[in-house]
Amino acid sequence: IFSVVERATSKFSGMNEAQITTMIPPSIPELGEVAGLTFYLQNRSGVDRSQFVNYRNLFTNLAKRTDMFSEIWPNSLPDEPQYKIKVDEEKVRALDLNISEVYANLSSIWGGTYVNDFVDRGRVKRVYAQGEPNARMTSEDFEKWYARNNKGKMTPFSSFADGCWTVGAPVLTRYNGLEGVEYFAIPKAGVSSGTAMKQVENLVSKLPGGVSLSFSGLSFEERLSGSQTSRVFILGLLIVFLCLAALYESWSIPFVVALAVPFGALGAVIAASIRNLSNDIFFQIGLLTVMGLSAKNAILIVEFAKQMTEKDGLPLMEATARAAKIRLRPILMTSAAFAFGVIPMAFAKGASSISQHSLGTCVLGGTIVATMFSLVYVPVFYVAIVRLFRRKKQTLLQRHS
Repeated sequence: IFSVVERATSKFSGMNEAQITTMIPPSIPELGEVAGLTFYLQNRSGVDRSQFVNYRNLFTNLAKRTDMFSEIWPNSLPDEPQYKIKVDEEKVRALDLNISEVYANLSSIWGGTYVNDFVDRGRVKRVYAQGEPNARMTSEDFEKWYARNNKGKMTPFSSFADGCWTVGAPVLTRYNGLEGVEYFAIPKAGVSSGTAMKQVENLVSKLPGGVSLSFSGLSFEERLSGSQTSRVFILGLLIVFLCLAALYESWSIPFVVALAVPFGALGAVIAASIRNLSNDIFFQIGLLTVMGLSAKNAILIVEFAKQMTEKDGLPLMEATARAAKIRLRPILMTSAAFAFGVIPMAFAKGASSISQHSLGTCVLGGTIVATMFSLVYVPVFYVAIVRLFRRKKQTLLQRHS
């Protein structure tokens, strides 16, 4: 779909009659309007409209010069001519007119006012009151309207109000109570959304003070969940550590299993880097899978080594070597099943292939590296940690004795 967007963008960019933008629908319906970034530039310093428009144009030019985005555009209309009416409230009071009624009449005549609903052939329709189109088209039409004062006399609007042409925004956009401009951006192929958001933050930092950045839609949810990713991984490792400590009734053995996890993570990162894949949600799911596989391989060796040491009475080195030899085939079979099972995902084509590439490549690379290093280093870690904890235990017993 990214190639389709690039071809359409290059085709439409040569048209001078209109500005045509190609966008990808959001991944989650009703949460944003495009699949890329959604954010607001906000006017926090309270500068006037023209100055804020200059800041918006400056940011747009800076963003288009970068190589991060295939498309980026503000979701706003250019300023247009407007007819501004100024009411002299002192004259309104002198003419015995009600100020609130004057403003209500102006709003009804030029903008329209909702009255009520009515049923027409089984359908509910709305009734609006508004001036006739031929009496509200030009500035001269302002003199055709009258207001009734408290004495029942008709007073022309021109006697207490006048108008002038100006330029203003057709729609006033607010976000979190502040004036803002909504932006849509689609990163180029190979550029992750996290990298694109960091680039947006860097560009906003180059703008004058008083202009802030606020992400919305899917981008806001991504920032909110992305900041919790490290906490989730740490919490997961802590829970696994406590479960293993309760299972083996030991604080030393879970350390061996935990030391095997980085090998799988390292393999997943290397594989994703070779294929130039991003750290998306599918990669993180695959990383959790690889962490579980790495821990499982370590548990197979540690469990047998512990049983041979405690129940069979074998020396630590001999028990560990036998455990690694006995569990070699189950570890290789399980790891091979994982690896061959995700190969179709790692090299998938067609719809949803990008998500399958992230998940399959992560699991494939992590499985291979974790299996290779676990068979060598897990027995070494087990022997070293058990000996270390034995020495500490003997030292504490000697002190108490």
